[in-house]
Amino acid sequence: MKCVVCSYIPSGGATLPEICPVYSTYSEKSEELVAERWRCTICGYIHTGQKPQEICPICKVPAEMFLELDKDGKEVGSLTVEELVPALSEEEVSPPLLNTIACLLVRHHLHPISAHFPNGILPVVVTLLAISIGFDLVSLESAAFYNLIAVLLALPLVLFTGYLAWQKSYQGIKTAIFKIKIICSLVVLASTSVLVFWRIINPEVVAEGSPYKWIYLGIAVLLLGAAGLAGHLGGKLVFTSNDKRS
Repeated sequence: MKCVVCSYIPSGGATLPEICPVYSTYSEKSEELVAERWRCTICGYIHTGQKPQEICPICKVPAEMFLELDKDGKEVGSLTVEELVPALSEEEVSPPLLNTIACLLVRHHLHPISAHFPNGILPVVVTLLAISIGFDLVSLESAAFYNLIAVLLALPLVLFTGYLAWQKSYQGIKTAIFKIKIICSLVVLASTSVLVFWRIINPEVVAEGSPYKWIYLGIAVLLLGAAGLAGHLGGKLVFTSNDKRS
């Protein structure tokens, strides 16, 4: 609702008060706003205004990806697959069974569940490596190595479910936030592989006197940073979208 005299609009979607706080006109002299709320069809962000934002502040898609919401919060109309993903062709559509399995995996949040496993281990890995290098503690270095193996074994599931979530929940849109997440994922995979196989080839890579120990630790820090950034962006997508939906 807005005041027809001064166009005052209550913040937060509140009802116009009986007396307009700006020009003291009565709320009966008000009218419904047309297209007051819009929802991004990619991430769920809700924008309040007479027209959608030119660029979604969350996933960076253009205004064409927004749909108008009615007074009950339901979307008015819909976007076709061709409108959501112009590059999608008939050959790229998954078979029904595979598509059903993929939807189930996404619906039950397998990606964030699987991603929490390596994300929880990596800070421990870097801490153990740093202590082992600083104090020459072989046992801690071995513990870090075995934890890295666990991370490497978990990554295929994390990357696979992440790809499914990207395709099913966000229609594979290639905006900056998703490109950064993909780059971070590749950095995590490459860094973990380097650390594990380097340690297998050269068990003394972080031993006292090794010229490579600080390089090895630096790669581990890079790995932790990339995983943290990917997790931060994923949380920004999920939690910001949920807050805007509620």
